Amino acid sequence: MAGYGGVVAESINTLVSEALKLPADQRLTLAHRILSSVEPAASSEIDTAWDAEIRERIARYDAGGVRSIPVDEVFAEVGIDGGLRLAK
Repeated sequence: MAGYGGVVAESINTLVSEALKLPADQRLTLAHRILSSVEPAASSEIDTAWDAEIRERIARYDAGGVRSIPVDEVFAEVGIDGGLRLAK
């Protein structure tokens, strides 16, 4: 790991090794908690802007201003195998 001393790199390797022994759900929880620790603080201004954007997009869709595209078409267009299936 460039930029880290040997002790720090070894500590990180040990943490990763131990984390990989956890069940998948616990690894996801751990990953979420670590990522959350470095995310910028929530902003009510940003949340409000996103809420407005979402409402506008839904309104345009409901009014027929935009159409949905089936996921298989999107994947085909970007060259991704359609093996990924979202829960319905």
